Order: sequence, then structure tokens, then C-alpha cells
Amino acid sequence: MKKFLIAGLGNIGREYEETRHNIGFKVLDHLAGKESLAFETVKLGDRCVYRFKGRVLILLKPATFMNLSGKAVRYWMDKENIPLENLLVITDDINLPFGTIRLKGKGSDGGHNGLKSIQQLLGTSQYCRFRFGVGADFTRGRQIDYVLGTWNEEEEAALPERLGQSCELIRSFATAGLGNTMNAFNGK
Repeated sequence: MKKFLIAGLGNIGREYEETRHNIGFKVLDHLAGKESLAFETVKLGDRCVYRFKGRVLILLKPATFMNLSGKAVRYWMDKENIPLENLLVITDDINLPFGTIRLKGKGSDGGHNGLKSIQQLLGTSQYCRFRFGVGADFTRGRQIDYVLGTWNEEEEAALPERLGQSCELIRSFATAGLGNTMNAFNGK
């Protein structure tokens, strides 16, 4: 049975729950809710197991705060014996318009501290990442306030559909593979 680690990045704590930076947690919460799964608190995070079409997807929300996400990702990859090609990291991206989704098999950290941590602890940038666009509607020097800010009314209204699309991307990644999923979902 093929195993996957789907790591949604975010920060723990109620004050971060509805922030743009926590879209990784939000996507996994949406998927778990649709499938009636419950997260349990485990070492370095909250996790649940989602079985889908002969695959086992370990959904992980690291409890290490964004800047140390690599610690939890590395621990659970080792513990569950997950190969690098079966890792998918979900993160926010200010370089994409709100709701745009982009899947890549490798790449730079793009200045994202969570991805920097993962790259450092895995020793490679050759892992799959799912970037969820949060836009860049902020003035110079206000990036942190923006990503740690809450969704505006328009974004809030569009989120359910975008979260549903994100869940479909995760299922496709596990069943159809990276290339097919990129062709089907990128830019949508």
C-alpha cells in the first residue's frame, strides 16, 4: 500500500486559525471534515490517516510553528518510512493571486520560512509543494501583517470552492501522480 505524507503548513494557536499563512492547516481541516476524520495530537503535530483508493495519506499539521516545519516533516517521513516523492507540502504563496493553486515537483523556498526549514532538514529542494495563492494586497513593509491577517469578505466567500478544489488536487496527487495532477490543476 502506497503511503504519502501531506503536510499542511501553518502556526498553532487560535490567533492564527483564520489567517492567510494558515492555509495549509485549513486545506487539511477541510479534507478531514469532508471525510469525517479527526486529528489527534501526536509528536510534533496533529495528524490523521486518510485511506483513499488503496493509498494511505497521513495528513500532518506541524505544531512546530511555521519556521520550524521541517522538524515535524522530517520526523514523520522517517517514522512512517515515506519516500521523498510521496511528500506534499501545502503552503501559502503571496506571488500567486488569491485562490490560484500551483503544484510543483521541486523549486526554491521563495522566501517562505516554512519551506526553508523543510529544505534545510531534508537537505534538498526536490520535494513536491502545493502553493495556494493568497495574493499580495499589502503595501511595502506590511507583508507579515498581511499573511498573518484574516481573509477579507470576498476571499471568505470564495474559500469553500477553492478548498474543495484543493482536496481534489491532494487525491489526484496520491492516485494519478505529480505530472497528471499538475496538468489538471495548475492555474485553476
